[in-house]
Amino acid sequence: MTDARPDRNGADPDGSATADPRSDSIRIEDSGSEDLRIDDRAALAAAVGLLAVPVTVIVDGDAYTIVSLWGLVTVAPGPGGETVVSGYPLWRYLLDHPLSFGALPASIRAWPLALAFHLLAVGSVGTGVLWDREDRRVTGGLLVLAGIASLSVALGIGFRYGLGAPSAVGTVVPLAAICAWACAIALYGPALRGILGR
Repeated sequence: MTDARPDRNGADPDGSATADPRSDSIRIEDSGSEDLRIDDRAALAAAVGLLAVPVTVIVDGDAYTIVSLWGLVTVAPGPGGETVVSGYPLWRYLLDHPLSFGALPASIRAWPLALAFHLLAVGSVGTGVLWDREDRRVTGGLLVLAGIASLSVALGIGFRYGLGAPSAVGTVVPLAAICAWACAIALYGPALRGILGR
């Protein structure tokens, strides 16, 4: 059975490509839509899960700094040998910085953008779950942009930790970027290929 919902598929039930008379959007045929479609709630869970994936993890001796979309979390040994965990939220990091936002390095300016793209992707998937109005091209595109912004943050922070450019590429693993792109390809690959006209 083919899903004929107007905003989720790009074809009429009979499998032909047509223009929606009520909008300027073009509908694209996908004869295997039933097989390619994924469960909306699973997609939402994946998008929400990406919010918890670290952008990267910096190792400095016995100290570990988790760079998340929300800020920094440092795990390090304390004076008495105990493990000390401290947090530095993103909003505080930006407000405490002596430079204005426009004067910050590009990788730092990309940090809130990465968070924003992830949140918008969650919202886009949520429209599909709640109102059946998700545009899968938008969601996939947001995940791609989130990955690009997260990669910029990961490499930029690696440079500031003294990992020079060649070293940073091999040392700083851009976890959030990899996961965002993996979700974009696995969950929204057909929609993204449609954007590219393939």
